[in-house]
Amino acid sequence: MKKQETSLWVRRYHASDESPIQLVCLPHAGGSASFYFPMSQVLAPAVDVLSVQYPGRQDRRDEPGIVDIGAYADALTGQLVPWLDRPLAFFGHSMGAILAFEVTRRLERDHGVTPVRIFASGRRSPSSFRHETVHLRDDDGIVAEMRELSGTDAKILGNEEILRMVLPAIRSDYTAIENYRAAPEDVVRTPITVLTGDADPRTSREEADAWKAHTTGGSDMHCFPGGHFFLANHQEQIMKIVSEELAAAARKE
Repeated sequence: MKKQETSLWVRRYHASDESPIQLVCLPHAGGSASFYFPMSQVLAPAVDVLSVQYPGRQDRRDEPGIVDIGAYADALTGQLVPWLDRPLAFFGHSMGAILAFEVTRRLERDHGVTPVRIFASGRRSPSSFRHETVHLRDDDGIVAEMRELSGTDAKILGNEEILRMVLPAIRSDYTAIENYRAAPEDVVRTPITVLTGDADPRTSREEADAWKAHTTGGSDMHCFPGGHFFLANHQEQIMKIVSEELAAAARKE
């Protein structure tokens, strides 16, 4: 597979072929690659940002969604193989954080590649399980969840036609993440930086801190005021953390 053949999955809004490091950005459940356009804009050209577009949404809306995290991770790992010519890191929010962890496990195990860092945002640790059934709700129930977490544009929530287009993808993603299980012994060598909101209804501080048990590479945690989408109000601070960590990693390579 060549890089151009990954274009369905990998979007580069500000391509930087000369950058010493790549950051693969993974959206939340129901999210799209464009969620990371602002991050790409800020980090370029020092960092080459690869934003992942999951199937079932926007220009991939005619494709079926994926309802299993393992299948998601397998497919995405295959798409990233052509990009392994430079060091890479991951930034994942919510479901994206778990995908970052699972893709990293596969890169380390099957390809001998250890990413320089995972930024795990807005998600409890892989083995911190909660019984959740949003994916079993009717459409109104899923919309209520989206409103509670405040991660979806209000214009979309008020437009029935757009909602009907995106709800299948959201339901698929929720099915995947709510049925995900990881064992306490599932670990990576990649260091992990955890970002969390102090009022996130889906992740407690203790559950966020538990990420440290899933890496042998060391971890740190940054807690911000806010709920599940705390990062919307702390972009400058978060970009500073990401930039500094990636610059330090690039110097080591």
